[in-house]
Amino acid sequence: MEDGNTSSSFPTGKSAQEKGLSYVPACYVVPPSQRSNLTSETSNVPVVDLAGLHDPKERSRVIKDIGSACHRLGFFQIINHGICQSLLDGALSSAFQFFDLPMEERLKLMSTDVFKPVRHATSLKDGNEKVQFWRIFLKHYAHPLKDWIESWPKNPADYRENMGKYAVEVRKLALELTGAITESLGIVPAYLDNKMEEGMQVMTVNCYPACPQPELALGLPPHSDYSCLTILLQSSQGLEIMDADAGTWMAVPKLEGALEVHLGDHLQVLSNGLYKSVVHRATLNGERTRISVASFHSLGMDEKMETAEELIDEQHPKGYKASSFRDFLKFLSANNIGEGKSYIETLKIKVNDVY
Repeated sequence: MEDGNTSSSFPTGKSAQEKGLSYVPACYVVPPSQRSNLTSETSNVPVVDLAGLHDPKERSRVIKDIGSACHRLGFFQIINHGICQSLLDGALSSAFQFFDLPMEERLKLMSTDVFKPVRHATSLKDGNEKVQFWRIFLKHYAHPLKDWIESWPKNPADYRENMGKYAVEVRKLALELTGAITESLGIVPAYLDNKMEEGMQVMTVNCYPACPQPELALGLPPHSDYSCLTILLQSSQGLEIMDADAGTWMAVPKLEGALEVHLGDHLQVLSNGLYKSVVHRATLNGERTRISVASFHSLGMDEKMETAEELIDEQHPKGYKASSFRDFLKFLSANNIGEGKSYIETLKIKVNDVY
């Protein structure tokens, strides 16, 4: 680390990760206790073969495997998910090409307004935080696709086509997974069908450029997702998840053709805490840029996620307040998750609360 530039503000277009600095400025350095052990080996995380969901003889076993992963970690990898490799490769290729565009082209989409449906920025709050993160991102709404795709980047030329095809297929997958997860909770698979069908899909395309001192910084700090679930496509290893029981970080391996599934805060609410939203972070690499495409799936903007009545009784009282995607955006606008602020903590009902 060098102290030559200790500025606390590196906004989009001027960030250290975009400028390709040969050192990590002080404002990017995370405390030693929060740094990743980049030499650690990858962990054994649950891998679920979705082919069995369509086999009557295998479905109950797959549902059980999904439920076990949701209870244990709130995370699992999926194979045989039905999205062909060419679509995965196309989405990643277009993402790489977008971040290779000239700065002035990308800055056309720059915004710090978390309510804006299409925006390009850096870190978490565009450089206006105590500790900044080695990330550039493009975020855009994706459902209904016809309503949003015209506001997506025009360049690269195939971005809308490649990312649009992937968006449609990953949303179908998310709906199928939501049904499987609700079934694993012992409530009907179609419990959320109508609400999810009319719900939100937000895609965040993350770029984590090669970092000269990856052991000092993070791409994203520890956090959980607000959504019902997130499906992640990544170009290389760099995702770490928290094993809450052991209190340790697990490095998720890059499994060719697989996708990662994160349970979000709203499924923790639905399950009354039986399933936990997974806390995760993005680590960095000193040699290569990593791309991830996160597809967040939730109820509609103002549709409140409630705890399932079937999971509430005298022994298991309601543990969470209802909330919506808009509620989360208000929280995000007013708080900084990089400083440890947690949305799910604001939803937990305290002993003296009355709802």
